[in-house]
Amino acid sequence: MTTTPPEPDQPFGAGQTPYPGQQPAQPAYGAYPTGPAGAPRQGPPAPEQPASISLAVKLMGAGAGVSLISLIVSLLGLGSLKDDIARQMREADPSVTQSTIDAAYAVGIVFAIVVGAISVLLWLWMAWKNGQGRSWARVTATVLGALNVVFTLFGFAAGGVETPTLLLSVVNLVLAVVILVLLWRKESTQFFEGHTAARRLY
Repeated sequence: MTTTPPEPDQPFGAGQTPYPGQQPAQPAYGAYPTGPAGAPRQGPPAPEQPASISLAVKLMGAGAGVSLISLIVSLLGLGSLKDDIARQMREADPSVTQSTIDAAYAVGIVFAIVVGAISVLLWLWMAWKNGQGRSWARVTATVLGALNVVFTLFGFAAGGVETPTLLLSVVNLVLAVVILVLLWRKESTQFFEGHTAARRLY
């Protein structure tokens, strides 16, 4: 009995007729699992965005715009803030220097910019990741949205909010509530579950 020599690019034993009692050559250990047709096995295709997710992503973008406008309004109102800071600091310590007041005012400006920028970036980040169907992003957006609602209501209860800031807070509150409802609709849940299944390794 003769054997067929292996092709140059085939491993030893591939394509050869086994001797009597010899086991056929087995594929290399750790070979990638394949499906019935020999193609690599894959998860189900990722579902497309339903209308609820598409709208939620757009509203998150609108929320980023509202946060940016709020930042601009805050910066425009910092002139009166400096007077308030000076008055409060002089009431607490009549000997306070102008340089100390200026330093406190600068800290207030930096704080307003940082908080506003973080708010804008969070809206955009949540829009991006929820649009990709990341389940953790929906949970994160829910926590952030709930905190947004709570802090806004506390701000209303405290009073002393200027009209432009009050209007922007109301818009922000409505956006947060609507987005949370959209993210937890049935078709939205199916969208997140479908993306989780598509990323799961088999």
